[in-house]
Amino acid sequence: MGYYELMGIRKYWILGYFGLGGGRFIGDAKITTISVYTMVDGEYEVKQFHDDKIIDFLVFTELQLTAAQIFQA
Repeated sequence: MGYYELMGIRKYWILGYFGLGGGRFIGDAKITTISVYTMVDGEYEVKQFHDDKIIDFLVFTELQLTAAQIFQA
């Protein structure tokens, strides 16, 4: 079990701005990617967002941002 699970962190984000992260974290395409890890039944599930894909914020349902918009800011 990793440190985040032990600390009870339910959700965290990894922003791969330059696409330099390992394939395990951002995929093999090496593009700017936002990875959102959410604790589900004791394990993290990851959803990845890039380009014009709208990010699912869950908590802020009215917020409609894409990965490209976040990286442009």
